[in-house]
Amino acid sequence: MNTNLANDSAQIEQILDAAKQLSISYLQQLGERPVSIDQPSHHLPLLSTEGLGAIQTQQLFEKEFLHNIIASSGPRYYGFVTGGTTPAAIAGDWLTSVFDQNTQNAKGNGDVSAMLEMHTIQLLLQLFGLPDVLMGAFVTGATMSNFTALAVARQWFGKQKGYDVAIEGLQPGIKIYTSVPHSSSIKSLAMLGIGSKNIISIPTLADRECMDVAALKAIIEKSPEEPFILIASGGTVNTVDFDDMREIAALKKQYNFWWHLDAAFGGFAACSDDYKYLLKGWEHADSITVDNHKWMNVPYDSAVVFTRKEHAILQVQTFQNSNAPYLGNAFDDFNYLNYVPENSRRFRALPVWFTLMAYGNEGYKGIVETNIQQAVTFGELISQSEGYMLAAPVRLNTVCFTVKKEEGRKEKIAAVLAELNKRGKVFMTPTMYKGMSCVRAAFVNWRTTQKDVDIAMVELNEVFDLLNTL
Repeated sequence: MNTNLANDSAQIEQILDAAKQLSISYLQQLGERPVSIDQPSHHLPLLSTEGLGAIQTQQLFEKEFLHNIIASSGPRYYGFVTGGTTPAAIAGDWLTSVFDQNTQNAKGNGDVSAMLEMHTIQLLLQLFGLPDVLMGAFVTGATMSNFTALAVARQWFGKQKGYDVAIEGLQPGIKIYTSVPHSSSIKSLAMLGIGSKNIISIPTLADRECMDVAALKAIIEKSPEEPFILIASGGTVNTVDFDDMREIAALKKQYNFWWHLDAAFGGFAACSDDYKYLLKGWEHADSITVDNHKWMNVPYDSAVVFTRKEHAILQVQTFQNSNAPYLGNAFDDFNYLNYVPENSRRFRALPVWFTLMAYGNEGYKGIVETNIQQAVTFGELISQSEGYMLAAPVRLNTVCFTVKKEEGRKEKIAAVLAELNKRGKVFMTPTMYKGMSCVRAAFVNWRTTQKDVDIAMVELNEVFDLLNTL
């Protein structure tokens, strides 16, 4: 055995204690760490012939790279939709690495990880108020969740046309209806061989990002017998707009289509009594995407894909390991590797189980409603400011805004973000809304406080004043 490996095995307590101390120090300083670094500095070491051992390797990391780690899980990182990490989720994730399970068969000898994953799916259904006609599985993120759901939808479409996509391959003629899909859905269609040219764009309602369901129905009526796949939004990226789930559910009673709902972060509106109406009817979807490393505040990477149990055979047809007898009969024995793309599956359910059991319904209701209120407050501050204005109403947890002056707006937004993110206290990202250059700020972190919201507004105002003096 390698000498360093043998020594590290004997010193595992010291190694984990060093990692623990670094973790504690990092988390305690998270609110003060920069959320972006203008010019990262580091030295890239060569591979050592003998190796350094774990403790010296951590010391090397701290010297060369730690100062470049940004506070993306901190309270003022409002870019993309990046959650923090709850204490319980951190503990669960640490233990996930310790246990190192390949989560597959719920009936396997001693494979409690798959059983616990199934249990965690049930807890999530309870959290969201969804019925147990849905089953679920953990995947890496929203992209893979959308990919998995749309792969099963592709198999469903083939069945409607009388062929087996998994065996015969995809044939021409598939139709995808959607209005404002997330880029990960477009990426998934590309990976699935469907292609974005097969998307039929449905108009949105005026000054909204939600689907005009009347327009959808009119398009369906042109060929009412033809099956299709519908990708609906359960919270758009820019303005967190929701397609009307009740109207779509009503259409499902009349027409033959697969309804996939991308509710990557908007699904957590179900945790709030005041906002769960936005999702009313989503229980009728054929598949749903929810991203845990967003508003659930668990570490990357973690998401779930929900599908209806009635589609289980289609899902196994899509992902089965049919040429591997040692893995058992895909249709007789429940095994996760026959339900999702990955054969090798990290125990992603454990951090989610930890945080759900630790904080329960009330804990997540509190996180969601607090973040929504912070977004509303931030929107009010934007509206009251001298240089900025809302580009759209604050509908949930994301604020989409721009500079008031139309002239040179694109360049001004780019300059605002460059300076804001360079300062390192607050991080936000650019977007386009209705052809207008904007900034978006997403509030999904349990650590964020009103003080952090105020700091963000101070930073924005200072940046605006600075740019006006140049």
